[in-house]
Amino acid sequence: MPPGLGLTAYRIVQEALTNTLKHAAAHQVRVVVHYGPQRLHAEVRDDGRGSSTATPRPGGHHGHGIPGMLERAALYGGDLHAGPDDTGGYTVRVDLPIGRPAT
Repeated sequence: MPPGLGLTAYRIVQEALTNTLKHAAAHQVRVVVHYGPQRLHAEVRDDGRGSSTATPRPGGHHGHGIPGMLERAALYGGDLHAGPDDTGGYTVRVDLPIGRPAT
């Protein structure tokens, strides 16, 4: 796996976990990473409030976590989806192609 791609996946998972700790009031969080010769897929799912991005910071400002994750994924031609689950909680999923250079 290219080092930049591995670092991108790591940073996305790190940011998702940070958001869980800061905003979700979760009891559990699950991280699953799968990779093969062509794709890397990571998922971070918590059982918290389910809407961490809807909670503005003091002063009415939203953070830059999810936009930053989206930018990191796009740099490698990947897809990122983040949002509340139907059953509560919040999930961040990223799918990154392996072998594609960063743009």
